[in-house]
Amino acid sequence: MMKKIGLVIICTSFLMSSCAQKINLGKALDTVLGSGGGALSQGEIANGLKEALQKGINIGADLASKENGYLGNPKIKIPFPPDVQRVESALRNVGLGNEVDKFVTALNRGAEEAAKDAKPIFMAAIKNMTITDAIGILKGEKNAATQYLIRTTSPELLAAFMPVVEKALEKTQATKYYTDLATTYNKIPLTKKVNPDLKGYATQKAVDGLFMLIADEEAKIRENPLERTTELLKRVFGSV
Repeated sequence: MMKKIGLVIICTSFLMSSCAQKINLGKALDTVLGSGGGALSQGEIANGLKEALQKGINIGADLASKENGYLGNPKIKIPFPPDVQRVESALRNVGLGNEVDKFVTALNRGAEEAAKDAKPIFMAAIKNMTITDAIGILKGEKNAATQYLIRTTSPELLAAFMPVVEKALEKTQATKYYTDLATTYNKIPLTKKVNPDLKGYATQKAVDGLFMLIADEEAKIRENPLERTTELLKRVFGSV
């Protein structure tokens, strides 16, 4: 009798241990494969990250293109070009501070105007994301997808976005204001003449600002389940 009781206890302990191991294994699989039921394919991971970037681009461009989207946001406001900061200081010293401020406002209005046309340019840039890229990005930092976009598409983005920014700067008269400021400065005795590339500077800063807003949206999706507004986003980002 005692042998039978001992055998029952041993079998029961073995079954309980086996069940516990299965539960732990199930949790581990859920973590790796996603909690939405069924394994995540590599294609789903890639599509989920593209979808996250698309959402970030849509929201970021919408925020940036509003009035004061750049000018009213200290994180992305475009200042007087730093390589000719002496121009701003000299002009303010001779009482032309209002003209400098007018230019900075027009410069940021130009970026806001250009942001209205940013979506298709940025959307096109994410099409070449590979499955290998996607898996690495999924396990990366909270802005890993945005950093991938910056790293792999910046030259093409800048080239495509520059004509848009140039047109916007003309529309807001930022180009005219800056030409006037540079001409006035160049007339000041004993100053080194300036003729900076306003178009290139404005394009780089406008793109940098959009990347920053996209990164903010990516971080929200990674950190806040409520920001995962589609089933694919829930599955992909719920798996990490």
